Amino acid sequence: MFASLRLRNYRLFASGQVVSNIGTWMQRIAQDWLVLTLTGYDPLALGIAAALQFLPTLMFTLWAGVLADRLDKRKMLIVVQSGMAGCALVLGVLDVTGLVQLWQVYLLCFALGVFTAGDMPVRQSFVAEMVGREHLTNAVALNSTTFNLARVVGPAIAGFMIIWVGTGPVFLVNAVSTVAVIAQLLRMNPAELHRGEPVPRKSGQLREALRYVRGRPDVLTVLVLVFCVSTFAITFFATLAIAAATVFHRQADAYGLLSTLLAVGSLTGALLAARRSTRGRPTPRLLVGAAVTFGVLEVLAGLMPTYLTFGLALIPVGVAMMTFMTTANTTMQLSVAPEMRGRVMALYMLVFIGGNPIGAPMTGWLAAEFGGRSPFVLGGLVAAVSGIVCGVVLVRRRRNTPAAQEEISVKRELPVTAKLG
Repeated sequence: MFASLRLRNYRLFASGQVVSNIGTWMQRIAQDWLVLTLTGYDPLALGIAAALQFLPTLMFTLWAGVLADRLDKRKMLIVVQSGMAGCALVLGVLDVTGLVQLWQVYLLCFALGVFTAGDMPVRQSFVAEMVGREHLTNAVALNSTTFNLARVVGPAIAGFMIIWVGTGPVFLVNAVSTVAVIAQLLRMNPAELHRGEPVPRKSGQLREALRYVRGRPDVLTVLVLVFCVSTFAITFFATLAIAAATVFHRQADAYGLLSTLLAVGSLTGALLAARRSTRGRPTPRLLVGAAVTFGVLEVLAGLMPTYLTFGLALIPVGVAMMTFMTTANTTMQLSVAPEMRGRVMALYMLVFIGGNPIGAPMTGWLAAEFGGRSPFVLGGLVAAVSGIVCGVVLVRRRRNTPAAQEEISVKRELPVTAKLG
């Protein structure tokens, strides 16, 4: 289950990520609650803040993928992590001094989104560079494990810190925690990285990647499924705060607890994915089944009558969500050529995160018009239906491959051969 941790570079990376991700999740909780308190608990304002943070993904992620294939990924990560720490520091100082205003939060959300757009494709493709193809499936799952381990701890700490000292110190803690990632990146041994030849700079590299994906219907179908699920169903950054404040009428600590319960399920799902990594490459059946199961469970969670039952229902939702996410990520990384990995993973992250400028305001609008439960019900339905549709497409394409046609023809001839014998 923990095979990738035997590699020193990945071990350094994972340990730094645990510390930094705790701070990141603390900031997410504090940022959401700050927006709600500045606007009188306006769910639409929360959706706008989320949209501004994810909008740069649409603008810059693909170009970051091009740079990831050209440049030193480790050095790129050091630069973008420093920028993310700077955004947290500025927001924390503004909040602690009492000068923070909504427009400043919006501006810093956008700035943080710019650095995040550069971080995601580089970090995703850097995992393969640290561990090689042999341990990639395990490393992706463990990467999700460290992320969700922090997700269990971070929101709970943030919820209690907000009650005791306010949101400002939470942002400052996140700024300090980012130093852990930078320090571990500097300690890595570049000679032990599994680096391929850097892609030489030339025009049309982005179009080349898009043509590559367009010529791979299996990859394209996975991207469509990921877009539908992430845009309409994985919107917990906004929906949990809305549910805590408007459906169950609770405070920041209750919101943090909901995020922690979801993270418990996500951590369990990530550990199960790490265990499955010993059984080989994930199958399309697992990907589709996880999407459909996740959708159904999210609908059921949205219909739970009490705060307690809603929170407990988030645990299996988290398991199914993380099973889907790790399976989709690994499928993409193992399906593409190494020299294309940075650009294709940038496209994957664009699809995964880039739908949030659509989904976040839609979530806020749905909650304002139809109540805080409606985003869970609609999002779950979209996830389940898209999983079924994409599953049918994958099955049909698989049956139409030359190998499948040959197998079918052999099976049809077997009775005739047996009769003649």
